[in-house]
Amino acid sequence: MINRLVIFGATGDLNARYLLPALAALWTAGHLDNGFQLTCVDRADWTDEGFRRWAVDQLDRHGLSSSADARKAIVESARYLRADATDVTDVASAIAGDGPVAVYLALPPAIFPGTVAALRGAGLTPGSRIVLEKPFGEDLDSAVALNQLLSEVVLEQAVFRVDHFLAMTTVQNVLGSRLANRVLEPIWNSAHISEVEIVWDETLTLEGRAGYYDGAGALKDMLQNHLLQVLCLVAMEPPLSLGERDLRDRKIDVLRSVRRLTDDDVVHRTRRARYLAGRIGDRDVPLYVEEEGVDPRRGTETFAEVELELESWRWSGTIFRLRTGKALGHDRKEVAVRFRPVPHLPFGDGEQGAPNVLRFGLEPEGMTLALTGVGPDGRTLAPLTLTAQLEAPGLPAYGRLLLDVLQGNAALSIRGDEAEESWRVLAPVMSAWSRDLVPLLEYPAGSDGPARPGGAARST
Repeated sequence: MINRLVIFGATGDLNARYLLPALAALWTAGHLDNGFQLTCVDRADWTDEGFRRWAVDQLDRHGLSSSADARKAIVESARYLRADATDVTDVASAIAGDGPVAVYLALPPAIFPGTVAALRGAGLTPGSRIVLEKPFGEDLDSAVALNQLLSEVVLEQAVFRVDHFLAMTTVQNVLGSRLANRVLEPIWNSAHISEVEIVWDETLTLEGRAGYYDGAGALKDMLQNHLLQVLCLVAMEPPLSLGERDLRDRKIDVLRSVRRLTDDDVVHRTRRARYLAGRIGDRDVPLYVEEEGVDPRRGTETFAEVELELESWRWSGTIFRLRTGKALGHDRKEVAVRFRPVPHLPFGDGEQGAPNVLRFGLEPEGMTLALTGVGPDGRTLAPLTLTAQLEAPGLPAYGRLLLDVLQGNAALSIRGDEAEESWRVLAPVMSAWSRDLVPLLEYPAGSDGPARPGGAARST
């Protein structure tokens, strides 16, 4: 297990909200000890003590689920280095030390190539690992170039392209539930499932992330990585094991089976929109284009929806709808598996029960199954809902990811060919949207999103 971690971009939101609390959780659980060394690197002109005071504040805000001793230990293990992440000399100073090191690029994706090139020039100790946050590149060509550059520094097994969705217990439960239960796996196919919705709707707006988000948009920020990863777990064939090769091979099969979208498909099967001024709960939300740091000329979407089909024996005829949006009226973060109706019901005058729906709640965690039962008179139908109680995860998602990195378990990281295939899936959408073949709709903040065709939403 590696006991040295270097974080580039260490004064940013990712380190403050997720990585430092995750390290404290690992310490609380006994996975880290006094031999652990943390080097935090950024361009801010801070001292060790200045960084540690900042780290204490962040852990007091975001890491209170960990023990006070663990939070103190993580802060004391940290040293700060002012450096340019693309300068070979600076990078060499940051990674210097005995033994292999895990290098975490908590940086904007545009800086990845420069930092990886600097790591190549500085030279990593054998056994070291590189960790990259999504998105991996900005399109297919840049993803291919980044993978080539990484291959010149470390072996593929030492590259951790992390997506914290894969480490969420509820996301893993999608795969576990279908594979561990005989009642589900035989009907987990298009003969019984008409549609799968993978949704991440949130009331949050930009929350200070305009610098990144306005250059990415909802499609690249959420759908191209997080939601496609969930799609893979929903639709993959049963792997021989959960080892890194078996699991990732089956995910690749899913991505390769996605039917390529034509321009006409993109027009009829995708939607994009951005939010107008509105009210969410007790707060007023301005127009997206008036948010601080937003460039209206970019035409960035805050809502994206894509319908996909898989060309495979198991899934031909099932619709997979991936959707994400910001500044909506309600949080809805789930996988909804909708089963086809039964062919005949001997109740009433043609009465039809609602189709069964199996819902995996992603945040908050949960699982429900909507069934149809008999009403109190014995002749009519009534809804029946079964709810499962899930235990809280032992580690937060980023804690699980960091532990995998330090231990060298790459099963939940994204392989290079998988990262490229994800871009291929959505390349036709990106191309058609860039040519304005799909109108950029608008929706009031606090609403349910843009209206369906024929509704009241306006295009811009």
